[in-house]
Order: sequence, then structure tokens, then C-alpha cells
Amino acid sequence: MIQIFLEEQMFYNEVYDEVKLFFNENEICFTDELPPDEKGGIFLYCKVDSEAAEGPVFRINLEWDNSSYNADIPIESKNIGEMETEKVRELKRQIKRHIYLALVKCTGRELPWGMLTGIRPAKIARELLEEGKTEEEILSTLTRFYMLSEEKARLAYGVALTESKIINRTGKDMISVYIGIPFCPSRCLYCSFTSNPIAKCSHLVSKYLDALKSEINGVQRIIEEKSYKIQSLYIGGGTPTSIDTVSLEGLLEHINKTFNMTWIEEFTLEAGRPDSISKDKLEAAKNYGVNRISINPQTMNNRTLEIIGRSHTAEDIIEAFGLAREAGFDCINMDIIVGLPGENLLMFEHTLKEIGKLNPENLTVHTMAIKRASRLNEHRSEYNLISGEEAEQMVNMAREFANSIGMHPYYLYRQKNILGNLENIGYCKPGYESIYNIQIMEEKQTIIALGAGAVTKVVYPSDNRIERAFNVKNIEEYINRLDEMIERKKALLNP
Repeated sequence: MIQIFLEEQMFYNEVYDEVKLFFNENEICFTDELPPDEKGGIFLYCKVDSEAAEGPVFRINLEWDNSSYNADIPIESKNIGEMETEKVRELKRQIKRHIYLALVKCTGRELPWGMLTGIRPAKIARELLEEGKTEEEILSTLTRFYMLSEEKARLAYGVALTESKIINRTGKDMISVYIGIPFCPSRCLYCSFTSNPIAKCSHLVSKYLDALKSEINGVQRIIEEKSYKIQSLYIGGGTPTSIDTVSLEGLLEHINKTFNMTWIEEFTLEAGRPDSISKDKLEAAKNYGVNRISINPQTMNNRTLEIIGRSHTAEDIIEAFGLAREAGFDCINMDIIVGLPGENLLMFEHTLKEIGKLNPENLTVHTMAIKRASRLNEHRSEYNLISGEEAEQMVNMAREFANSIGMHPYYLYRQKNILGNLENIGYCKPGYESIYNIQIMEEKQTIIALGAGAVTKVVYPSDNRIERAFNVKNIEEYINRLDEMIERKKALLNP
């Protein structure tokens, strides 16, 4: 048990997220009272001391057994609300750093990503690149200040180099467009996305697609007014190919007729589930300009597919991949997951070997994250999950495999409650980096998002800020409030 006394609630997220790297939720307790001397366990004390001899400080004290860690971080004013934004950000970084150092000393554990708790570790390396820092300086900052392992620091740096090449050649008037299809053949055990089993929602599909086409019309008017050029277009979900062939073809036709496709470099369709793929759907996608697809097995072990709620086999994955090649797709991504319930290292190795036989251009390796809204979280006690150490072995095995087939890491991100405090990595063969994946991760480009649950992000580079417009998640609400969704985007893009 760790008890936390935190006077400045504006630092709640920084303190909690750092502590959670080392302790489970049920081991963390915030208290408004200073514990008595015989408190037991571990006590973390965070408070502004305005009476310190050399001026106000933010004081951090961690006590356990007969040991302690103490740090005083100098601050400009005892009223933190009066400090400049950048100085508050730096204070937050220092708070996280010292809490991490304290917990390393207390627990004897060092973590591969050090003090980092955020989604985008490569963003730090890329920003240092933009400041003109050398490789040596960037790696030093990552390992000494943020305390990443040498391996993770080099990973973040390598990804940042690749991302920068894509970002630096992107015009300021270029945007990406995301279109969401929130239907799936079934809901997977680990999923928390906005998706609805299509068999139960078949009565809504036609109405949803009509509404989506209307939103496409409204967004195109905004794009014309702003003189934007679409660089990448991504149809995701859910599983877009869960809708029937006629409906999919109708949507693709409407996209092509409505949007100016002149500048599009990448047009991705998440085929995702092999049980939703057919020759006709693939040919329709190819005919309407889709040049990148995802066929996502997650695992090539049939027993695991049953456990996670998939209604297809590994053999179906191989067949769907073959159909995609026959349809002319030369850029195919495959997703797999490290740490699926019941899987061990040998089973994961089998998945990699089977994917090696298919030879895709992209491989995305996700590490299992326990999401609050997933069935896995609701019934967690019913499933066996591997340890963080085993997850790290699988991640390393995937890295070696990707290297062996000529792939390099080109984007990465992390999630809360991820096994082993690890990461998700996108690998690809040279020249097959996904523009959309890089842009959504690094947040250097405006992305207009359409469909139920979609989130538009407008980037203002000169102000170093991002504004968001949210579409409602419920399908019926989305249909009924479509005009409002369009107006939200219009208001955001025309302040």
C-alpha cells in the first residue's frame, strides 16, 4: 500500500500516473491527512513549502521502512497559478522525474521507458531533433533525464528520424481524413472501441451510411472553403468491411465523387477481420483507389482466436491475405497482439512464423492493454495473462523477427494499463511507412474525422496547440444530430 498526500491537485495526474507504474490501483490511496508515525507501508508527501530558506520549493518526500527519498524543486512563486505555462510544464516533468527516482530506490525496479507515462515517446525525440540536437545529445536526454533504457532510447530516436522525413515533406495546407464505420462481425474480448455487432445493428447500417455520406458532403464544403489538400484518407472502425459489398462500394463511390482525390498519397481501408473479407469487396476497394489495407489476425493460433471472440480461423486469415494479393494490393498491414490470454512464447513464435510466410509490407505489434470498457477487464479473473517479463520477451522476439524480414520501426505509441509498461510498434519495409499512422501519433497535421465517435483534431503549429471536435458515439444519436456534428467542425475550423 502506498499513501499519497498531495496538496496541489493540479499535479494529480502526474503523481498518480507515475506511482501507477509501480503499484496497482488498489494499492494506491490518496489521503488528506498526514499519517501518524506508525503508518506502515509507503508514504509519499508532495507539498509546496513557501518558507524554505532559499525560496519556495515543491517538496517531495517518500518514506518506506527506515529509508527515505527527499527532493526540493525550486519554484518561482508559492502561487503556482501565477507561473508561466512552460515553467509549469517543466515543474510537472521534474515532479514526475523525482517520484520515479524515489520509487526506483524504494522498489529496486527500473522500467524500460523510465519515467515516461505518455502515449507518444517518439514525440520527445522528434522535438529535440527540431531543436537541432545531435543524436548523442538526444540519446543522452532520453537516458539521463527521462531514464529510458538504452534500447528504448534508440527505438524512440530511430522512429523520430523516420517520422520527421514524412512530416517535413508535408505541406502546411495538407490534412488527413478519417472515416469511421462502427460495426464489427463481433466484439473482441479486449476491445473498447466504438463498435457494434453488425447482426444486432443491421437495421441501422443503411441509415448510418446515409448520414455518413451527408457528413462527407458537409466536410467537403469546409475543405473547399479552407483550400485544404487531402494527403491521406483512412477508413477505420470497427471493421469497415463488415458492411455488405454493395454498401461498401456505394460509400467508396461517394468518397471519390465528393472529395478531391488529386493529392491523396495514401488511401487505407481497415479490412481487419478475415471473416468480413471477400473477393468482391477487395476488388471494389482497389477500383476506387484504396492502396493500403489491413488484415489483422491478432494471432495465428486457432484456440486463442476462439477465446478472444473471433469467428474465423488462422486458415481464413491466410485465404483472405491471398485474395488481397490477387486483387492487386501491394501494401498490406497485419496486426498482432503480445500477451493474449492463454498464449505463451512458443505460440507467439508460431504466429510470427506464419506471418513471415505471408510476407506483408507492414506489421503492427500491439502489447495487450487492459481497457476499462473491455469484456476482458470485466471478467479479468477468468483469464490467464502473462507477466511483464514474458511480454517483454515477446516484444523482443517480434523486433528480431521484423528485422529479419527487412522491416524497421516507423511509429510507436503506448497505452495505460499496458503489460510490462511496454509499447505498440509499427514496423514496415522501406518506403511503406503509413502517413496516417505517423500523423495521428505526432499531431503535426489537422485530421478531420467523420462518423460516430470520431474525433477531429485541428493543429495550430504557431501556437503549439490542438483543438478537438467530438462526434457522439451512439449511432442513433449520430444520425439524429448529424447537422450538429458538421457545425462543430465548421466552428472549430473557422473560429
